[in-house]
Amino acid sequence: MFRYTTANAICCIAIFGAMLSTPARADEWNRKTIVTFSAPVEIPGVHLVGWGVLPAGTYVFKIMDSLSNRHIVQISNKEETKVYATILAIPNYRLKATDKTVMTFRERAAGEPEALRAWFYPGRNWGEEFVYPKSKAIAIARATNTPVLYTLIDLPVEVEKLTDAADEPVLVELKRAPIMAVQPSGSEVEIAEVVTPPPAAELQTEVATKPSAATAAQATPAALPSTGSELPLIGLLGMFAVSGALLTRAFAKRRA
Repeated sequence: MFRYTTANAICCIAIFGAMLSTPARADEWNRKTIVTFSAPVEIPGVHLVGWGVLPAGTYVFKIMDSLSNRHIVQISNKEETKVYATILAIPNYRLKATDKTVMTFRERAAGEPEALRAWFYPGRNWGEEFVYPKSKAIAIARATNTPVLYTLIDLPVEVEKLTDAADEPVLVELKRAPIMAVQPSGSEVEIAEVVTPPPAAELQTEVATKPSAATAAQATPAALPSTGSELPLIGLLGMFAVSGALLTRAFAKRRA
């Protein structure tokens, strides 16, 4: 009887631990980050009509797909009900990780918005170097006197609608788009001359830990209505505490 009761208690505690840890792992993989810009920011990639420059405001950045040597990043509103842009990015290594999100920009001429360059997630030694359409990459490279990544295929810059579906045509095209870099002079160079890739082992681990669609759905709890409270969770913790006390008491009596 004692063994059966103890096994049930351990099982309940293990399940409770999974409930707490699984969502954290999911967020770690997609690196969901809430960013507030105090000024307009130019973005690359495929975006909704009129959204090539994000107005000052709050946005959500997330990794939608990880393909080892490239990532697909999406930008949405803070409620995550509307996708503004889908961007191709290349992992770029840095020597020292920070405990805060870091966004880097390319300075532009006076009166023009800064161009988004890279996004580094807290605690990581590498981040996302964004890829621009070729014509825009050439203009930015000349204006900033630095090389800029660009795609070798013509993708639609503005579209009427974007989603986060895996079979979204834009996502399919970005996954196979060849990438190069353009110098301020207009000459093309390999991306290896511009970007320092993370160690291969780190990239392989990134892909291997990607949650499946079913796991991601289970890991992301549905939003509670505004009337939801933490009372059920508090009650559950209380039940665990009481069960633990009873088990300890029963074990002590049995030994006596």
